Amino acid sequence: MSLLDQHSVHGAPALAADAIPALLAQAPLWQAKGGTIAREFTFRDYRETIAFVNAVAWLAEGENHHPELSVGYRRCLVAYTTHSAGGALSMNDFICAAKVDALYAQRAGA
Repeated sequence: MSLLDQHSVHGAPALAADAIPALLAQAPLWQAKGGTIAREFTFRDYRETIAFVNAVAWLAEGENHHPELSVGYRRCLVAYTTHSAGGALSMNDFICAAKVDALYAQRAGA
């Protein structure tokens, strides 16, 4: 099942380290470091950046899985980790990363 077809679950367990490379292959623009995956998104201007941030916020509320966001004039860094899994990566992180990628692709008209 595609990451886009899944939903975050409460209390998702930490992933085994050997599961992470296959999941990163489904979200290839994300970088894994420790118990976090992150990607920086770029935009034409601040208004477009904030529209994306708001869309990510709505997505996060719907999935009940919230990223760390670092927002600049024409960029937004989105980072996921699962605090309930001890600050490790869970399926929730990859599900939400795929959905954020889809939001960004929609905005770009891809």
